Amino acid sequence: MANNADLKVIVATDCGSTTTKAIMIEKVMEDGQWVYRQTYRGEAPTTVEAPFEDVTQGVLNAMQELEELSGRKIVDWAKVEDPQRDQTQLPFITPSGDKDGVDIYISTSSAGGGLQMMVAGVVQSMSAESAQRAALGGGAIVMDVLASNDGRLPHERIERIRRLRPDMILMSGGIDGGTTKHVAEMAELVAAADPRPRLGHSFELPVIYAGNTDALDEVQVAFHRKGPSGDVELGSDGKPQEMVALFPVPNLRPTLESENLGPARKKIQDLFEEHVMAQAPGYDKLLKWVGAPVMPTPAAMGYIIDTIAKQQSMNVLGVDIGGATTDVFSSFEVDMGGGAMERIFNRSVSANLGMSYSISNVMAEAGWENVMRWVPFDMDEQALRDAIKNKMIRPTTIPQAYRSLLVEQALAREALRLSLEQHKLLATGLKGVQRVKGIEGAFEADDSGGSFIKMMDLDLLVGSGGVLSHAPRRAQTMHMLLDAFLPEGFTFLGVDSIFMMPHLGVLAQVNALAAQQVFDRDCMVYLGSSVAPRVSGVRFGDPVMEYNIDFGGGKSESGTLKFGELKLFRDFPVGAEASVEAKPLKKADVGAGPGKPRTEKVLGGVVGLVLDGRGRPIALSPDSSARCRQLIEWGEAMGSYTGVADKIK
Repeated sequence: MANNADLKVIVATDCGSTTTKAIMIEKVMEDGQWVYRQTYRGEAPTTVEAPFEDVTQGVLNAMQELEELSGRKIVDWAKVEDPQRDQTQLPFITPSGDKDGVDIYISTSSAGGGLQMMVAGVVQSMSAESAQRAALGGGAIVMDVLASNDGRLPHERIERIRRLRPDMILMSGGIDGGTTKHVAEMAELVAAADPRPRLGHSFELPVIYAGNTDALDEVQVAFHRKGPSGDVELGSDGKPQEMVALFPVPNLRPTLESENLGPARKKIQDLFEEHVMAQAPGYDKLLKWVGAPVMPTPAAMGYIIDTIAKQQSMNVLGVDIGGATTDVFSSFEVDMGGGAMERIFNRSVSANLGMSYSISNVMAEAGWENVMRWVPFDMDEQALRDAIKNKMIRPTTIPQAYRSLLVEQALAREALRLSLEQHKLLATGLKGVQRVKGIEGAFEADDSGGSFIKMMDLDLLVGSGGVLSHAPRRAQTMHMLLDAFLPEGFTFLGVDSIFMMPHLGVLAQVNALAAQQVFDRDCMVYLGSSVAPRVSGVRFGDPVMEYNIDFGGGKSESGTLKFGELKLFRDFPVGAEASVEAKPLKKADVGAGPGKPRTEKVLGGVVGLVLDGRGRPIALSPDSSARCRQLIEWGEAMGSYTGVADKIK
């Protein structure tokens, strides 16, 4: 497989549940040096259902659009139309020439609903939670979490497994060398359900065992197929027949104080390609076409976020808000004690929070009052519910009226806020760890199980998904991210331009340089920087921060930020740098400690530099008319709702 400098033309697809998106990446001469750029994009409906039932047909259709746009011949159509051809042979012209061909084809996939898993552990807050983190990081949607102490009776757990029919199951439990009884009981419960996979009738369900290594023999015995008399059924080779395909990997929690998620995540992605995707229509051909393993779309997006975070030594938080689910990704450097720093990657899936199919769930979880607090005009509850139901039954529609846009963006703020809260619950320290404290720490709170997500430590916040990527104004995107995530201190914000991050995630495994260059130049739209003091409990209009901003070239700004105020410096474009000296007042904090000044370099963007003095959480007036005036004032300050007062009357 060609690599690094050998790759001149790359084609990548993301086979989504409804649309297959294809991009072309080429090595071009720019400013006297060769760089990788994303040049063309095509898309076509995904074809895993009747009447086509062949995912490669949608891939070829997307390629045809790429050919029309680029003028480059990619597919050998004579070979495609030959009924005698070997379907597993890549039908693309390779390697690339001046006007035709590609060097490598790669793909991600979430077609057919993506990777759907169940996880099981002995203790819900320990081994089961570790299993959930491993599955989510592997790109799965976790359908349910089973545990010995989850409050359900055995027959209820068995019925749940039978009804959900996951693509695979991840089992964990116990530390290495510990008791095996409870792990064996969990394996027997899963075996009693005689689980069947979602895809493939003659297909054995993959079960990954990542628990106490001493219990492996008992787990294997539990999954032996037994006859009516209870005797183990033997195959023609005299060996016991298995009811599942069991794959042992190293323990997720080898000790109480450690967590080892990597091997289980790697096995999940390998099985996704080898077993799960191989059962979907046409994927057996796709798997032989690609020059790198097919990755689940969320895993690919998480991989590029983690890769960029490592390359730039940054703490990064990313979100992808879709129609049915919202995924949150984080890669943070965490102090593990004694000054030892470790990078922790986490992903969470809010499977019931989305902007079309799941929009009613956003309303149900957030509540009417929380949604309406972001709407800058009066609206009764029934009218809001009607608007939400209309969106749910017509999920592909986009707002046609200004009021409808503001309501949809209010719902997006709540979906993002709730998803971050759920992510924080998962991105935590290990529970059950016994910590020995010295006298000096005896009276300090133990936050060993607290969330790793500290907004004051966040360096880069990245948004993705239709409501963010396709907002009418980039200022609206930045405004939504600020309101929903409440970044503190100094933070840089960006948005994925055309949902390209999954393509770049799988590309990063083949050519990290190409992935980074396209990410910087074509994928990311840099919105700008925000400086937000953490402050609460002061009166509106009180000064909370003094600032001095040196934009360079003799241009500077100084002033005082008041509580409840939002300031935007627009003349601060992409590529520009400025030095910001922030002096917090009223015990406000910008990252150096309450009342302590901090000076940092900040980067420009298409929106600019935002000073956010609205408090954490944002201080909204309890009076409806005053709150509407606040929202309009902030919207006009951001440039996101210019003239909104006239348009919403």
